[in-house]
Amino acid sequence: MLVCSCNYITDNDIRDVINEMLDEDCWQLIVPAKVYHAMEKRGRCCGCFPTVVDLIISTTEQYHARRHSTEADVFDFMLRLRQLHEENRRADIERRQKSHRAA
Repeated sequence: MLVCSCNYITDNDIRDVINEMLDEDCWQLIVPAKVYHAMEKRGRCCGCFPTVVDLIISTTEQYHARRHSTEADVFDFMLRLRQLHEENRRADIERRQKSHRAA
């Protein structure tokens, strides 16, 4: 599936990069900018970033399930990642829309 039409990046490309990053350090925090940097790309319109975050979460969960990480470690990490994701989504929703600008 094509995730980023600006850079022509598929979900498999993103999953491969995430798995490589997790092989280096399985507890690092992976964000879309880090994934794009590893692919030597950059976000242009950044409309794909929410989908990339979802791919990061699902790929990380699958990675740790295969690795047989303890549930306490995985749960704590994924809880922190989901909280960060939700906080960022709320910030996007609370921003002013173009139609509500004062100037």
